[in-house]
Amino acid sequence: MFDVSNNRATDQERAILRKLRVWIAALAVACVVAGIGIGAMLSGRTIVAQSDLQVARAPEALSASFAEIARRVEPAVVNIETTQPQIEVSEKDEDKEDQSDKNPLLDMFRRQPRRPTRGVGSGFIIGPQGYILTNYHVIEDAARITVKMQSGEKYRGEVVGFDPETDVAVIKIAVQKDLPTVTLGDSNAAQVGDWVLAMGSPFGLDQTVTAGIISKKERESPYFNVFQRFLQTDAAINRGNSGGPLVNMRGEVIGMNSQIATSTGDYNGIGFALPSNETSFVYKQLIAHGKVKRGYLGITLESVHDEFAKVYGLPEAKGAIVMSVTPLEGGQPTPAAKIGMQPSDIIVEFEGAPVLNAQDLIQRVASTAVGQQVTLVLLRDTNGKLERRTASVALGERPPSTLRELVEPTKTTPKTTDPKGNTLRLGVTLAELTPQLIADSRLTGVQGLYVKDIDPNGLVAEIRLQPTGAPALVVGDVINRINRVPVNTLADFQRVLSTLKAGDPIVMNVTRPDTRGGRLLPLIVQFTYQ
Repeated sequence: MFDVSNNRATDQERAILRKLRVWIAALAVACVVAGIGIGAMLSGRTIVAQSDLQVARAPEALSASFAEIARRVEPAVVNIETTQPQIEVSEKDEDKEDQSDKNPLLDMFRRQPRRPTRGVGSGFIIGPQGYILTNYHVIEDAARITVKMQSGEKYRGEVVGFDPETDVAVIKIAVQKDLPTVTLGDSNAAQVGDWVLAMGSPFGLDQTVTAGIISKKERESPYFNVFQRFLQTDAAINRGNSGGPLVNMRGEVIGMNSQIATSTGDYNGIGFALPSNETSFVYKQLIAHGKVKRGYLGITLESVHDEFAKVYGLPEAKGAIVMSVTPLEGGQPTPAAKIGMQPSDIIVEFEGAPVLNAQDLIQRVASTAVGQQVTLVLLRDTNGKLERRTASVALGERPPSTLRELVEPTKTTPKTTDPKGNTLRLGVTLAELTPQLIADSRLTGVQGLYVKDIDPNGLVAEIRLQPTGAPALVVGDVINRINRVPVNTLADFQRVLSTLKAGDPIVMNVTRPDTRGGRLLPLIVQFTYQ
């Protein structure tokens, strides 16, 4: 028999247990979810806290890095003091002074011993035997060079060699012990935004360290030299820093502090350092030969720009245009003359590698050993078509010179009457060459149109030669060709202009008389018609 009352109790208990199990399960799920949420929150807070801590410690880590680099490099940084020869005053000059002013007090001061001029700069030890790199302008014409070490020791410096092209000099001090040295790094590996330290003796304050970043690479300074393409930095560089090292965060020297851009004569936030790769090349040459031997072809160059590439049908704006060929150097034919290179040839390859521009070719030729056989690929304009030619030649030795003369404008005063025609669309007034004009301006053998006047508000006045910023055209120039078309009359010139529209490229072949040397300098002017 069954007990009915007991069965009812059992059913009630079972219902309660079922409800209890549901509540327990729900509570467990809620606990798990809450645990996950709390854990995530705690985990997130921990991560944020760690990130804040790292940010807080970042300046301390950078400061520690600066301190460590300075500690390692400073012992190899030296202060250089120079004494210039005394300026002699001739008796004739003294007589003039005596005649101009008989004041006995002034005469007493004039008769005081003249003090030599003193200069200050910086340098860094590159060889344990006492070899020191500095700027040439620091030790130029110095009668005495004194090198002061971090320890306070002073030594007499002797010039080993110098290179005015790059403003680099090597001096040596005689020591009987190994000296602390720096390591030259790869300046090509430096990037804009990298932290750097500049070290030296600004205003004679030796062992001074300033910090900044690399703000630009391959910078050409206002004082153009084909072998000076600087690292630009905002690390403070002042007078006396010249010749000191620019150091990366690995403690390697990646530049030599050389110039500043300034309106006051002191730090304005822009300094220039010669890259260590170029400095290293010069250093090795000076140690080996006492001078720098650079490869030489015997040509002057201009870079291919977009306008030239479009006019001549080149696939891209790369290459170097031959402006002129030097026939003889030291009584011997130049390498370029030997292989029959001609003006307007376009050099597109050097030793199997593409030529980017004129500067690229100059650097590669100059850094190639004198006498080495090299292979060139060039394009020659023949009957309106570019013929590809390959030539092999042994490089000569580059003589001391500069390309500045090719881009500095020269002024001549034309002795002409009222010339015909005015090309208002470009803002330049032209005249056809006459026998009298050719004779007066020494333009024998030149064909083209004479530049009589330039409108300062015209298009041509805005065009500048790179990288110097000199005017592309000046009064006295002769325009020989436009877009490969010879222009000997005003009608020729207008005929070419009539085919142009806004946005078209213009390439002018120009001859510029050099009134100082009596030569005719070829130029190429490239711009876009607007």
